[in-house]
Amino acid sequence: MIQIGQGALSLDNFTKLVFEHKEAALDADALKKVHTNFEFLKKFSSNKLIYGINTGFGPMAQYKVSEENILQLQYNLIRSHSSGSGKLIPAQLSRALMVARLNSFMQGYSGVHPDTVELLKEMISRDISPCIYEHGGVGASGDLVQLAHLGLALIGEGEVWFEGKVYPAIEIFNRFNIKPLTIRVREGLAIINGTSAMTGIGLINIVQSRKLLNWAVLFSAMINEVVQAFGDHYSHELNIVKHHKGQNAIAAMMRDILKDSKMIRDRSEHLYNPDNLDQEVFEDKVQEYYSLRCVTQVLGPVYDTIAGAEAVLVNELNSVNDNPVIDHENHNIFHGGNFHGDYVSLEMDKLKIAITKLSMLCERQLNYLLNNKLNQKFPPFVNMGILGFNFGMQGMQFTATSTVAENQSLSFPMYVHSIPNNNDNQDIVSMGCNAALMAKRVIDNSFEVLAIHLVTILQAIDYLDCHDRLSSASRNLYDRVRPIFPKFVEDKARYKEMELVKDFLENSDNFIASK
Repeated sequence: MIQIGQGALSLDNFTKLVFEHKEAALDADALKKVHTNFEFLKKFSSNKLIYGINTGFGPMAQYKVSEENILQLQYNLIRSHSSGSGKLIPAQLSRALMVARLNSFMQGYSGVHPDTVELLKEMISRDISPCIYEHGGVGASGDLVQLAHLGLALIGEGEVWFEGKVYPAIEIFNRFNIKPLTIRVREGLAIINGTSAMTGIGLINIVQSRKLLNWAVLFSAMINEVVQAFGDHYSHELNIVKHHKGQNAIAAMMRDILKDSKMIRDRSEHLYNPDNLDQEVFEDKVQEYYSLRCVTQVLGPVYDTIAGAEAVLVNELNSVNDNPVIDHENHNIFHGGNFHGDYVSLEMDKLKIAITKLSMLCERQLNYLLNNKLNQKFPPFVNMGILGFNFGMQGMQFTATSTVAENQSLSFPMYVHSIPNNNDNQDIVSMGCNAALMAKRVIDNSFEVLAIHLVTILQAIDYLDCHDRLSSASRNLYDRVRPIFPKFVEDKARYKEMELVKDFLENSDNFIASK
C-alpha cells in the first residue's frame, strides 16, 4: 500500500498508483488532521461572512446566501459547472486527477469532511474513474469544469469509467455498496477549486516524456552505429567541458549503450593515422551531420526540461491548491489564489516545446537514413526490394513528417494565451489544463514518429546484416521488436504493425535508464 498524507508523495509513488494500480491507504495522522480541519471550519464559519460558505462564487461573491441554502449552494456549484465538452479524457488521466486531488485534501487545509477523502480513496482502489471532458477549464480558479465533473460523480450524478466502459456513477456505486458524497460545509467549492486536473495530466506527461527521451537516446546511439560514426562526439572529454547536467547525462547514456559496439569508429585510427592522409578528397565525412553529431547538445536541454518540470509538478502535487485556505492551526481562513495554475501551465509549455524538438531530431535522423544521397550507405528509403517497383519506408516517412509538423504548430504556448472571463473576475488565467492536454498530444504524436524511426533503423540493420556487431543494448531492442514488426521487402499495408510498435514504446519497461 502507498500511504497518502504521510509526507510528500513522490513521482515514483504517484506512478505506482496511476500506472500500476497499487492500493492507496490514508495515513491515520493526516486523516485526523483532515477531521480537525473540518470541525474548525464548521465552528469558525458560524456568524461570519466567508467566501464560498455563505456567499456566491467569483463575481457573485457580493451576494450573501441564506443559512437554509448554504448546502444547496455547494450542489448548485458542482451541477452548474459540469459543463465540459469535447472528448472524454482517458480513464488513466482521470485516475491521475483523483490521486492529485486526494493528495491535496490530505494536507488538511481544505475544510472537507473525511468522507470526501474516504470516497476518493475507495474510487481509486476500485479503479472507478470519473468521466472528465477535455474542454472547459481556464486554470485560474483551478480546473473548475474538469473538477466539477469529478464532483458530479462523487455525489452520484455523473458518469464514470469502469473496466473500460462508461456507466452512470450511481450504478457502479450501487454495485459496490458505495454511498455518494453528502455535502457538509464547502465540499463543492473544495472539490472544483484546484489544479488537480492539470497536475495529474502533467505528471503523466512527465513519465511519458522520460520514456520518449530514453528511446530517443537509444535510437540516436543505434543510428550512429549503423552508419559507423566516430565516437568522440559523445565522449566524456568533449562533453564535460560544457557545464550542463543534461548534456553530460545524455553523453553518459550513449557511452553506456555503445560500450560494446563493434561498429563505432575511433577517430584516431582512421583520421589521425598518417597512412590515411594521402587522399585529396575523403570518401567518409570528417564530421557527421548535426542530427548524429549533436545528440548530446539537442537532447541535453530536453533532459533538463523534464527534470525541471518534474520538480515543479511534484511540488504542486503536494501543495494546497484551493481557496480559501482553512488554517485550523492559526485559527484563521486565508483568501487568495492558490488555485492559479501558472506553475503547471508554464512547465507544460516548456515540456511540449522540448518534446517537439526531440521529435524533430528523430525526424531528421529518419530523413538521413532514407536519403541515399546523404548517407551513401543504403538504398533510397531503405528499400530492400526492387527500386522503382517497391517503396520501402517511403510512405511511412510522410506520416512522420506530417506528425512532426503538427507538433511544431502545437508548440505555441498556452501560458501567454490568457483570455479574461467570469465577468472579468478572472482577468488573468493560466490555461493550465489546456497546456497539459496539448503537451500530451505532442507526446502521443512523438511516440508515432519514434515508432517509424525505430522500424527504419531495424530495416537498415537488416540491409547491412550487422546484427553481430551491434552493441548489446541495440541487439536487445532489435530482438524484442522484430517479432512485432518483421523485416519486410514486399509492399503491403503496415499501419497495424506500426501501431503495435508504438504501443510497445509507450508501454514497455525502459531497459535503459537515465543516469
